[in-house]
Amino acid sequence: MGASKTVLVADDDTKILKVVGEALRLEGFTVVTAVDGQQALQLCHQYKPDLLVLDVTMPSLDGLEVCGRLRSGGSQVPILILSARADETDRVVGFRLGADDYLTKPFSISELVLRVRAILRRTGAVAPVASTIPPDHVAAGDLEMDRSTHTVLVRGQSVELTPREFHMLWLLATHPGQVFSREVLLERIWQSDFEGDHSAVTVYIRRLREKIEVTPGDPAHIKTVWGVGYKFEP
Repeated sequence: MGASKTVLVADDDTKILKVVGEALRLEGFTVVTAVDGQQALQLCHQYKPDLLVLDVTMPSLDGLEVCGRLRSGGSQVPILILSARADETDRVVGFRLGADDYLTKPFSISELVLRVRAILRRTGAVAPVASTIPPDHVAAGDLEMDRSTHTVLVRGQSVELTPREFHMLWLLATHPGQVFSREVLLERIWQSDFEGDHSAVTVYIRRLREKIEVTPGDPAHIKTVWGVGYKFEP
């Protein structure tokens, strides 16, 4: 496996920073975050990232100014611009300044990850080799799942899951020990924006525990990491 690629994400919205950062780390990237344009420039010089994700609207320096300064200084680091505005102004200015791609908020985390990978391929920086798409069959402790047949066995017994329950359990079970925040689960399972209802995640976690745990109130597999999220322990 090649060395992990570093992505610098700059956005003054800490919620977006958290969700995007977690998603990219899950994909195998090293992530550095900045909350304004000036910090983004400093961290860019310090860490020499393989790609930048820059929000247009940031204090001190906006994303377009950061892009312009980097290009005028000779940097060819790939840049993906984020903007909450749907008009073409930022897009045209961004491309003229040397941005490689542009994404309008609200966006799907899955699309952002795909664009990051596509930019790295186009610019010759090979993305991490490890695929996050696991094989169709997974065995984790007393749990077995088969994605091709949508079947689940727990301690040898068949368990019926709804498509969304299956998707959530598959995500957790194929990344044992990885902590998923409610925001990331909401985005991955519901394809929702950042303002979704976190209570939906709590409800589905409870349903899964009732179906696969011997003692749902004291789960052995789907663990709560207080103040952070959930993880699966085989």
